[in-house]
Amino acid sequence: MSLSIIVIVKNEEPMIRECLASVAWADEIIVLDSGSTDQTVAICKEYTDHVYETDWPGFGPQKNRALDYATKDWVLSIDADERISYDLQTEIKRIIQMPKRHDAYSMPRRSNYCGRYMKHSGWWPDRVVRLFRRGKAHFSDDLVHERLITHGKVGKLKEPIIHESLLTLEQILNTMNSYSTAGAKMMSEENQQAGLCKAIGHGLWMFIRTYFLRAGFLDGKEGFMLAISNAEGTYYRYLKLMVLNREKQEEL
Repeated sequence: MSLSIIVIVKNEEPMIRECLASVAWADEIIVLDSGSTDQTVAICKEYTDHVYETDWPGFGPQKNRALDYATKDWVLSIDADERISYDLQTEIKRIIQMPKRHDAYSMPRRSNYCGRYMKHSGWWPDRVVRLFRRGKAHFSDDLVHERLITHGKVGKLKEPIIHESLLTLEQILNTMNSYSTAGAKMMSEENQQAGLCKAIGHGLWMFIRTYFLRAGFLDGKEGFMLAISNAEGTYYRYLKLMVLNREKQEEL
């Protein structure tokens, strides 16, 4: 059984080399770039000839585009800020050679937040389905927080993906801004409604959920920081939805 890696990128120069080096053992690496202006494309071409460039339609549609280029029996989808450890590599190699049991596999994800690998706050074990037989899964069309839709049984791997996600406050703020904008756009297209009270209420609930119900307080100061940023992201998503809906009404 052979394996394709698919990665979508844009301006990932600081991250992409480690990512691709961690999957250099795979049979095929597919990289889909959406307009990088740094050295991302050049770095990717050091690891694979399968580097393609296109526009940006959102996370879900973009990953489906990358999936269309894959040709091997199995597909592993990873992000530029993720790494495959040697132990996970060994587990993946073993599992895809076994007689057919499952069509997709989830794995835990160990995420770094401002220098701390989180053990609570909803960030662990944070299982994600990333390994699947080609033709047995596809990505949802969500602009952000896309998910893999599988067409068969899903098994579980033991070893985690290493996720070097949000290492600086600047990254946190940029991600919160872009994700809240994309989330508000999706909700507006679904004709969802929002007001100031709703924004405050959902933001407060997200803080309680992250810090207390998901035991973020056990992650120290980083747990508190994450709970605040989750709350802010939720609050701004609903505020942006309120503004979008108002603009739609004004156009009518």
